[in-house]
Amino acid sequence: MNIIDLINDSDKTAFSFEILPPIKGTGIDKIYREIDRMKEFSPRYINITTHRSEYVYRDLGDGIFQRSKLRRRPGTVAVAAAIQNKYGIPVVPHILCSGFTREETEYVLLDLQFLGIYDLLVLRGDRAKHENVFTPEPGGHTHAIDLIGQINDFNQGIFVDGSPIKKTGTPFSFGVACYPEKHEEAPNIESDIYWLKKKVEAGAKYAVTQLFYDNRKYFDFVERIRKEGIDIPIIPGIKPFNKISQLTVVPKTFRVDLPVELVEAVNGCKNDEDVTKVGVEWCVNQCRELMKAGVPSIHFYSYSAVDSVCRVAEQIY
Repeated sequence: MNIIDLINDSDKTAFSFEILPPIKGTGIDKIYREIDRMKEFSPRYINITTHRSEYVYRDLGDGIFQRSKLRRRPGTVAVAAAIQNKYGIPVVPHILCSGFTREETEYVLLDLQFLGIYDLLVLRGDRAKHENVFTPEPGGHTHAIDLIGQINDFNQGIFVDGSPIKKTGTPFSFGVACYPEKHEEAPNIESDIYWLKKKVEAGAKYAVTQLFYDNRKYFDFVERIRKEGIDIPIIPGIKPFNKISQLTVVPKTFRVDLPVELVEAVNGCKNDEDVTKVGVEWCVNQCRELMKAGVPSIHFYSYSAVDSVCRVAEQIY
């Protein structure tokens, strides 16, 4: 069953979460420990992020620096396969435009097909740290809709060079991202919704939102896209607050507004331990309201928040 079938087949709000591949050279044991803690809540699937290479500079002395590319978190495909093999839980690797050529994407698709992994989350991805605006790799895709086109061609038996695939396998199914408070680079929400609709028309089965802390933003967004004829499941992406510093980091990083009540509660905390308690309570209430409204699934961004996610899940599942 594809992810969308698992979500639709659930008799209650489904639970899923996202993990990051381990930093290069650190091993996978920490991820296994995190999954061991969260698997008791019967996750319908696990997302595995993908990270582009970044330029790093090595000081060679005498004012000479050597520039090279480094991927700090390689191994998305291998991590996805390891998790699916060890736990039997469906996995959804991220597929990016950012940092990948069409040919590299094609090899990723081939590897995933060999491994029996057929669900993807298709994203443009972030711009590189040294870039002011997103710049695709030479021979890469500029927009997620273009990447979707390559995946659709692959499903139909066509390689990027136009040659036929002699033996096609199970086609890939995919979801996409959406932004209740608008993508930071979109000129307006109308443009965002236009491109979401194009992704749905191109085959996206569901969309996962950017994290948010004000449910009204989510409800208003869903109401608006339904009027535009977008009828796929819109899965809320949630992450509990757990640090005082997130008052400034979250709005800056994710371009989201924080509700006044949450800001006041966090400002009243003496330390991060108190913030974690506030974050869990806020998240529990947020999730209960979403579940009461009948959302098909809640997707947790668990990076640096596994303890909080477990505390929330204990109360709502």
